[in-house]
Amino acid sequence: MINENVKPANGKLGILVVGCGAVATTFFTGVMMARRGLAKPVGSLTQYDKIRIGKGDNKKYSGYYDIVPLAELKDLEFGTWDVYPQDAFRAAMYAKVLEEKDILPVREELERIVPMPAAFDKNYAKRIDGDNVMVGKTRWEMVEQLRDDIRRFKHEHGCDRIVVVWAASTEIYLPIDKDVHYSLSALEAAMKADDREHIAPSMCYAYAALSEGAPFVMGAPNTTVDIPAIWELAEKTRMPIAGKDFKSGQTLVKSGFAPIIGTRCMGLSGWFSTNILGNRDGMVLDEPDNFRTKEVSKLSTLETILKSTDQPDLYKDYYHKVRINYYPPRNDNKESWDNIDIFGWMGYPMQIKINFLCRDSILAAPLLLDLALLIDLAMRAGRYGIQRFLSFYLKSPMHDYTQGEEAVNNLYQQYTMLKNALREMGGYDADEEID
Repeated sequence: MINENVKPANGKLGILVVGCGAVATTFFTGVMMARRGLAKPVGSLTQYDKIRIGKGDNKKYSGYYDIVPLAELKDLEFGTWDVYPQDAFRAAMYAKVLEEKDILPVREELERIVPMPAAFDKNYAKRIDGDNVMVGKTRWEMVEQLRDDIRRFKHEHGCDRIVVVWAASTEIYLPIDKDVHYSLSALEAAMKADDREHIAPSMCYAYAALSEGAPFVMGAPNTTVDIPAIWELAEKTRMPIAGKDFKSGQTLVKSGFAPIIGTRCMGLSGWFSTNILGNRDGMVLDEPDNFRTKEVSKLSTLETILKSTDQPDLYKDYYHKVRINYYPPRNDNKESWDNIDIFGWMGYPMQIKINFLCRDSILAAPLLLDLALLIDLAMRAGRYGIQRFLSFYLKSPMHDYTQGEEAVNNLYQQYTMLKNALREMGGYDADEEID
């Protein structure tokens, strides 16, 4: 079945990634190797997952490409902004996520990806000190430069459409200010007044992308898209937005395991999560103000899955703690520990221990691919504003808190939302209940 309301994925899709670090270069390299038949895009739902469409005698399980018109890997063009000027090949070698044998076959392609100067403010990432940055630009001038970058890339690479994805470092925690962040006019006035206290560089990227007809995905826990002003801009430009923070490791486990505790009606006394990480992200998060942004994102998961209001006997006053420790020897090989104190029949205590030795960028790269392809699909389907169906991929899903809406963090409910959206865009009934 072809849904005539969804435009086809004709031409090239340009994916502009903010940050040319470990995640971005792992993503670029993996896609390039996959389309040469030299690697497999493991972990990508768009490339591997199959979902049910139809019921009864009409039921069948189909891959995403059989249900909706997604851009193909061969049609992807890559660009980036970064504070360091090294091309994507040198950045990939420096990141030390992938082995040389998995980078060298696509060296020439990677060398052609040269970062554009970044819109950067050292006050938002004190541990970063690159020189490939916009110099002397006000916030509004940053926006104008970024818009020009997007237009130029689109023209020079012959792209039909552009998607912008943030895969750069976590900015310092920026509280939402109603006087600045609650309306588009106030946000624009603050940008033009060069209000650096309330306007983070990432907001300039989001504003520029949406203004240029490019969907925007926030892959870090920054406040960026979590403000009504950006929602208003997305509605005005009829562009989809998604965020925030790639759900790659520990929070993926948490959003999948917490429902087990809830479904089994076991009690929770405490959940302690800690991580060690040695890459650039870990270095930035070693700064307390930047860690605070990540902490808020990671802490939000449990509270909407195991709710004291629903089950006070089981989930009243449990202790939830999250830590991230910078440990350079591990580089991109992140390790997380979860200690979960639960109680069962008659209140007797038990413990669960989870030790996840993962590779941060190996887990994040397929998320970047899926988010880029699916938000491009959403745009062609005429969907705009917050894309809640992409919550599956994100630690701290967007929601309209001004209307009392609560984020959906349960992984299985998020997966149902994703499948229902794909069914709808494919012209089928969204026939699964979220309960």
